[in-house]
Parts: sequence; structure tokens; C-alpha cells
Amino acid sequence: MASVSVSSLVLFIAAMALAAGVAGTMVESVSGVSEALGTKSVDVAQEIETEVEVISDPGSGAIYDDGATEVTVLVKNTGSRTLPAGTEGLELLVDGQYVAPTDATVTVVGGGEWRPGEVVRVRIDRSLDAGEHRVVVIAGADREVLTFYT
Repeated sequence: MASVSVSSLVLFIAAMALAAGVAGTMVESVSGVSEALGTKSVDVAQEIETEVEVISDPGSGAIYDDGATEVTVLVKNTGSRTLPAGTEGLELLVDGQYVAPTDATVTVVGGGEWRPGEVVRVRIDRSLDAGEHRVVVIAGADREVLTFYT
């Protein structure tokens, strides 16, 4: 009988040690997942707070200046946070071609920062032929498209 009790005790101690090891691993895994979710939620919150809207009138003829070979687009910050007022805060495409930051200027209409409700004027140095054209403005995860004719 004593040998059965000793072997049961040894098996019980081994099971407890194994359970403690598994529990420690689980706590570390859950902690890592929790930290990753916290970091991701901050990124997602910033993306949600970032919204822009192209407010230029495509039928006005004011978008493309043939003499200056320049495309001008007005973009309004409709999100809930202040955005960088420069080319570092925007990605631009004209007719599917990437616009290098050196080929564009971004200025806040009225000066100051690009706060919610404020408008920036985006000027892109680009020569366009007559016909249909598209400008894509990307700010964070928000993407806006303007189609116009020259």
C-alpha cells in the first residue's frame, strides 16, 4: 500500500509541476497578445480619426492650369485630428502615376495648421493632355478620388 501512495504522490507532484509550467507559458502568451492588441488599437484609432475629402469642383475648370502645367486640388480635413500640413502627410497619384513630394506643394488655406474643418491647397506640377484625368489623395487609410476633364 505504501508503494501505491508514494507513486501517486510522485505522479501528483509531476502533474502539478507540468500544470505550473503550462500556466506560466499561457500567462506570457496572453500578455504578449494583449500588448499587441493595445498597440494595434492605437494605430486603428489614428486611422479612424484621419479623414479627408476632395472638395474641388471638377466642372469648374479651375483644377488644371495649362499655362503653368499645374493641377490644383482642394482637400478638406473632415476627420477629428490635426494632420500634417505638407507633402509628408499625403500620398498623391495623377492618372495612376505616383507624385513625388518634390513635385507637389501643400499649403493650408488661410495659413496655420491643418485642423479638422480646414482646407489645404495641393498643387502638383504635371503636364496633362486633353481628356479625362484622375487625382487620388491618400491620407492615412483614407483614399479619395477626383475625376476631371481638361
